[in-house]
Amino acid sequence: MPHALRILLASLVTTMLLVTGAMASEPADPRPFAASYRLEINGWPSARVEHQLTRQGNHWQSDMRAAIAMARGSESSRFRIGDDGIRASAYHSGYSLLGIGGKYRLGHDDLASLPDRQTALFELSRQAVQARCDDDQPPCEFRYQDHKGREETLHYRVVERSELTLPAGNFDAITIESWDPEHPERRLIFSFHPELPGLLLAIDYRREGERKSRLTLTELSLSE
Repeated sequence: MPHALRILLASLVTTMLLVTGAMASEPADPRPFAASYRLEINGWPSARVEHQLTRQGNHWQSDMRAAIAMARGSESSRFRIGDDGIRASAYHSGYSLLGIGGKYRLGHDDLASLPDRQTALFELSRQAVQARCDDDQPPCEFRYQDHKGREETLHYRVVERSELTLPAGNFDAITIESWDPEHPERRLIFSFHPELPGLLLAIDYRREGERKSRLTLTELSLSE
């Protein structure tokens, strides 16, 4: 199973994080959306990824699903935004390759200290807009839990603020480069929309400078 496929299925295009770097003004308020992406992995046919952010009373829920040939994966996270920040309350995921896989669950007690990666991805997209860790500053550090509840730490830096032209249209973007400090040769480059928390515009996975996979936004539908 290619390393890029393991990363993108194991985290369903995410592996992100609660930011602890210095921040400026308040991040944008969330807005429900439904998005579709094209996932391209070297040596595999392209696949479609579905992503929804919905509001359910006082909570928000982020859902992602993907299928690549005979491999499938899904993640769902439920969280609440309050005066004290974002609090994750439930996480579910499942993966399968050639019919072999597993299901994982984290509950409220498991998520008391660190968020699951879907909740953390949402928080990263909000806070990266204000992050002060570019080429002239030390990298930001963030912590989260993987699908098995194991603590993970990643570093990131802001690399660009620009406009991206994608199949879904033209978008303002904030782009960050992230890496595991124990494996700096593996890089995930995320592009987020500054005013739509949780929305991914694009992701590149690179290893030793070579791009192994890419996720691109192809469709976007916004809800009130």
